[in-house]
Amino acid sequence: MSPNPVIVVVAYNRKQSLQRLLQGLVSANYPYNNILLVISIDNAIDNQDVLEVANSFKWNNGEKRVVYQPENLGLRKHILKCGAYALTYGAAIILEDDLYVSPNFYHYSVAALKFSENKSYISGISLYSHQFNVHSRTNFSPLIDGYDNWYFQFASSWGQAWTKTQWQRFLDWYEKQNLLEPQNKLPENVTRWSEKSWLKYFIAYLVDTDTYFLYPRNSYTTNFSDSGTHVGKGSTTYQVPLSYGIEENLIFSNLKESNSVYDAFYENKKLYNSLNLKKDDISVDLYGKKPILVDEKFILTDKILPYKVVKTFGRSLKPHDANIIADINGDDIFLYDSHWVQKNARKFRTYRKIVYSIKSLTRREAQQVFFYLLKEGIKKRLKQLGWGR
Repeated sequence: MSPNPVIVVVAYNRKQSLQRLLQGLVSANYPYNNILLVISIDNAIDNQDVLEVANSFKWNNGEKRVVYQPENLGLRKHILKCGAYALTYGAAIILEDDLYVSPNFYHYSVAALKFSENKSYISGISLYSHQFNVHSRTNFSPLIDGYDNWYFQFASSWGQAWTKTQWQRFLDWYEKQNLLEPQNKLPENVTRWSEKSWLKYFIAYLVDTDTYFLYPRNSYTTNFSDSGTHVGKGSTTYQVPLSYGIEENLIFSNLKESNSVYDAFYENKKLYNSLNLKKDDISVDLYGKKPILVDEKFILTDKILPYKVVKTFGRSLKPHDANIIADINGDDIFLYDSHWVQKNARKFRTYRKIVYSIKSLTRREAQQVFFYLLKEGIKKRLKQLGWGR
């Protein structure tokens, strides 16, 4: 791996987004001043102002290259082309233009890339750390297990890095793929993403090869979700706190010793240890987004299923994984034996699950949210009928 991975900024037609990201890069800390910065801009008829921003930007930490694509690639092909810089330079950090970086993003990237060398179960490095489950649209936080990283079978598109070996292995797999077909181990909404998405293919690659992205405990990028080709309206949904502290001695766990390992559904793959079960004997579905299969003998979920209830748990501790580890009493989560057909007379308590995901909401705030959603729903319906703009 190169000791100074190239930074590749991916831009298209968002001038202000690019300016903000470049400002963050200038303010960041770097261990040396021979870092190559590539600003890759996809071709468009209306983005000459973006090209001007890139050309006028002053980079004092090494060489700067502005690459204006000769034809429009689209996001998927553009990212694939930018990822190839890892093959040329040994490692690459990829940053899309609607991101912002921590001052220490480069230090973390170098340390994580170095740690991942010769670990075949790591297929990439994320600079972003999720606090939101994109499938269930609810809060998420990985279990804190004493290390500065966690593992996720879900590729990162909000700040990521690859070594030459990691990128080449993905390309070898990708070049053999056709259209992505639905499969039980892959979230349904992921397979429905547009064919312009490179991310869904990398997630499928992780699932197919049983490998992971290494994620940071503290986030080194955050996402503005600025409006653009693939985003209709800007949002703060994916904003997360950035790391501003000095973290020189990061402690990374390997896959075996980590208790914070998640599949593509945001489900903790190590909970079988707390239940004294074998790894392949249980399917975990605490967010309720997995297809219910009976290949595994045991199912851990909050769904009401027609199987024998072996044990029940409450949903009070956060993250919800902790309720299983601490054996919290309650009737919110059920461990089923799928080999025994038996009616579960309990009822799914939707209210408790909603309240669990919300820190606090006054009655007035709840009313405001309700009427806003009602108003937006009516506007959407009128638009579908051709009334209004």
